[in-house]
Amino acid sequence: MDGVLWHDTQAIGNLPAIFSAISESGLRFVFGTNNATKTAAEYQHKLRGFGLEIQAEHIITSAAATALFLKNHFAPGTCVYVVGSASLKQVLLEQGFKISPTEDFRTASLVVVGMDVEMTYERIRNAALLIRAGADFIATNADATYPTPQGLYPGAGTMVAAVATASGKQPLIIGKPYTAMYEHAYQVLGLRPEEVMGVGDRLETDIAGAQQAGCLSGLVLSGVSTPSQARAWQPAPDFIAANLSDLIHGKDASL
Repeated sequence: MDGVLWHDTQAIGNLPAIFSAISESGLRFVFGTNNATKTAAEYQHKLRGFGLEIQAEHIITSAAATALFLKNHFAPGTCVYVVGSASLKQVLLEQGFKISPTEDFRTASLVVVGMDVEMTYERIRNAALLIRAGADFIATNADATYPTPQGLYPGAGTMVAAVATASGKQPLIIGKPYTAMYEHAYQVLGLRPEEVMGVGDRLETDIAGAQQAGCLSGLVLSGVSTPSQARAWQPAPDFIAANLSDLIHGKDASL
């Protein structure tokens, strides 16, 4: 969504018209994002502000994918130390996990790191101490930046890199380019990979993930990746367009 539908609070094109054209073409869609700072309900609210009414089950976030992974691999009630947003904590709580308080962080046996706009030395230190003591290290995603109208802001990957450097250990990353979110999308849509196009603005996550997950890939140049980066990417994306509107209407970007 970031860099494809919007730059923070600024829409990229006329979103209601774009999605009307998608629906009129007989196509279906789900929204997927590596951004783990909001719940599906919060994204529904944001999408509504842009004139789109979307069902919660059609919104897939790396926070939800992380919570599902933990639910499948760790016991209910496991205590988690979270470097991330309140919404990420809420998603984990809803899946039956406990959130370790900062003042008693050593009760945690899992460390989950996502986007944290209130990142502090203390949070890095606590996470690193836990990981060095044997706690599992999970990252919602590793996007180094995300696009805003003011330019690229630090993303979750910045926080993940800080904890990885301090702990001396690399995390298991759940979000794109890994395939869990794409596989979830196939299930929601009821389609096979070859019937789906993964659309995104970032080559190393969106496009790499689509290619690994076996679906078509559509790069839009309205976010992070540049034309020169797109020219150098191998294997090349199946489609490249200036923005989502151009992609939907078959207008190739001139590289």
